[in-house]
Amino acid sequence: MAQPMVPAIASGDTGLSRYLDEIRRFPMLEPQEEYMLAKRYLEHDDPDAAQRLVTSHLRLVAKIAMGYRGYGLPIGEVISEGNVGLMQAVKRFDPEKGFRLATYAMWWIKAAIQEYILRSWSLVKMGTTANQKRLFFNLRKVKGQIQALDEGDLKPDQVALIAERLGVTEDDVISMNRRLGGDSSLNAPIRQEADSGGEWMDWLVDDSETQESTLAESEELDTRRQLLKDALGVLNERERRIFEARRLSEDPITLETLSEEFGVSRERVRQIEVRAFEKVQKAVQKASRDMERPRLAAAT
Repeated sequence: MAQPMVPAIASGDTGLSRYLDEIRRFPMLEPQEEYMLAKRYLEHDDPDAAQRLVTSHLRLVAKIAMGYRGYGLPIGEVISEGNVGLMQAVKRFDPEKGFRLATYAMWWIKAAIQEYILRSWSLVKMGTTANQKRLFFNLRKVKGQIQALDEGDLKPDQVALIAERLGVTEDDVISMNRRLGGDSSLNAPIRQEADSGGEWMDWLVDDSETQESTLAESEELDTRRQLLKDALGVLNERERRIFEARRLSEDPITLETLSEEFGVSRERVRQIEVRAFEKVQKAVQKASRDMERPRLAAAT
């Protein structure tokens, strides 16, 4: 499709503030209006329709991008990469599927941002495992869950717990925590002056889109839950028990406890867990491709 025009993001806090202020001026679309625009673009390759679909969702990109501020990369570049993902989503979106563009676009936006971050970090570019990538994107979330909010190095018991939850070594946790140090908060002031005009998150607040964002997040979560539920059917009883206890529980069961339950070694439990994860992952990826195939066919 013809490249939609989006506001440029100048470098520095002032440029970002100006961009966030500008994209808030683009109106949100009502469901029927969005549907008609998507049909116009899908059937007639209408550039004006694509432009309106993209600009009406720039705030969604900014919100998602702000969640990746802790990786030491210019937030303007992160947003720009997310905008690329949004354009890809608009290109492939099929309104006849019955869900909103925001729901579909979230996947593309996050994928584009994460790919950019992975390309930009030498640790990842030098060849990491899937476990290390999971650690890369989930460390701060798990730290919050276990109340490990202090800056600096983690305590030994915190390191051990995070390593077990994410299936990585304790050395990996220590190294990644140090590399991701200096995490920025959305509640940090935009400028250092006390009367700077608020926090980063304030620039993204818009009551008119709260309902849509909530619905989109709910629909996305429902889709992911259904994909996972279906994928669990490829596991046998023992695999499913171990997978759910280790990967899906808020308080994962230790390898030692499961080894006693099944009468096998800790290493054997770990092997079963890894095999079960790979089987579920392949099943989810296949289901996702099957869902995507009709949309790709419609967009070509």
